[in-house]
Amino acid sequence: MSTRISVIGMGTMGVGIAQILIASGYEVMWLGHNKNSVEAGLAGIDASLHKAVKKGMMTEQKMTDAKGMLSTTTEYKDIEGSEAIIEAVKESVDVKIDVLRSADRHRGHSVIATNTSSISITRLSEALEDKGAFLGMHFFNPAPVMKLVELVVTEHTSEEAEGRARSIANACGKTAVRVNDYPGFIANNILIPMLYEAAILLERNVAEKEGIDTIARLGLNHPMGPFELADFIGLDVCKEMADSIYDATKDERFKTPDSIKGMVAAGKLGRKTGEGFYIYKEGRQGA
Repeated sequence: MSTRISVIGMGTMGVGIAQILIASGYEVMWLGHNKNSVEAGLAGIDASLHKAVKKGMMTEQKMTDAKGMLSTTTEYKDIEGSEAIIEAVKESVDVKIDVLRSADRHRGHSVIATNTSSISITRLSEALEDKGAFLGMHFFNPAPVMKLVELVVTEHTSEEAEGRARSIANACGKTAVRVNDYPGFIANNILIPMLYEAAILLERNVAEKEGIDTIARLGLNHPMGPFELADFIGLDVCKEMADSIYDATKDERFKTPDSIKGMVAAGKLGRKTGEGFYIYKEGRQGA
């Protein structure tokens, strides 16, 4: 079996997943939508690798070796012969189904995994001829740093597919946890209600945001407070995940508070836009 893995998608998660694979010794065929996305993806992974070197997470030589493991393409035929195919495109059912159908035509004997934070794996599996070869591999952002991968299986997922995905995750230094397909899986079912409850408490003027974050850090031993974490994830991403779970479950805990709706509508999405619950300057939290 080839040690090559194909990654489809050159956004934030595609960059992170491709990086951890090449850094772990896998050959990667990285598929982008067009020439512009390939150029953007290569710029992103180059910046991320240099950042890892600067932080002492890898040597210059290892970075050079890793870059040599990466090939790019815009043609689906080039993913043929891979041990596994990991789809990491936009968090949209329609987009993912279209990509998965195209990948399935060139799958051969590969396992196909989707990286999604909340979309039903069972629903996406309808795009594939062999549902047994399909599962979710939910990497967390930033993928090179976060240690967890949720392996999301359906009633059709084969033991071989799950085992191969687990082996890849372990080889990349990740801890893989098996999860049965459920709206939002595990992490987001714990995370979103906590973030939203913090926003509701802030709306009710129970405490200032800085105080609520401090309580979470010092009283609950969380590394980040809920508002710091929401800004880090992106308020638009939090809302998208919550909306997806709410649509599937109608659970009131996933109804987005007005304060977050307002910030998303105003484009105040957190760190990536420079303002969310906090204001950021040059990557640092401001007043």
